[in-house]
Amino acid sequence: MSRLDDPGARLPVRGFREGAPSWLGPTLRNCSHCGGALSYGPVEGEDRARHRCADCGHVTYVNPRLVVTTLPVTDAGELVLIRRAIPPGYGAWAQPGGFLEADETALQGAIRETLEETRLIVAPTHIVGIYSRPQAAVVVVAYEAAIVAGEMSPTPESLEVRAFAVEAIPWDELPFNTTLWAVRDWARSVRPDLDVGSLGSEKLDR
Repeated sequence: MSRLDDPGARLPVRGFREGAPSWLGPTLRNCSHCGGALSYGPVEGEDRARHRCADCGHVTYVNPRLVVTTLPVTDAGELVLIRRAIPPGYGAWAQPGGFLEADETALQGAIRETLEETRLIVAPTHIVGIYSRPQAAVVVVAYEAAIVAGEMSPTPESLEVRAFAVEAIPWDELPFNTTLWAVRDWARSVRPDLDVGSLGSEKLDR
């Protein structure tokens, strides 16, 4: 039986305090129900420490957000990437994608984000992978997608949009581990002859 790879589990989880990334700390001071002070500790009925309101007893759960992305593939088999025009990763190459909105499905969100960042209309065909990045409190879904309409061009969210053959992908300019893992998994599926694991490098702090 084959086992799923979990690349995020290979890296140390850094920068956590009281069950959450340290940058989330300011949002975990007051209860969203009554405004009372939150305290972190054991809660009856829970199997781990939680943030609980001392006044009303409401428990605030810290859960990752969902990022939906696509790996658009041209008719020539090249991968479309964007050079990001917004931080984090400004100026670096990544797959199009972003946070899922509450009123859309994961596929709808991936299609919308791709259009916003590339001017391309895509049709996701299958999931390339699902990747966790605890330090950013996100789970990233990457879909391979066919391009069905549009002309690729930069947008307010992308400095450049370009299609790359596998050999030409700017592996050392991929800013996030989740991007590296997704592009590697896609490349393995189309070029099994390549030692994809040697391309690019994982980053301990991203």
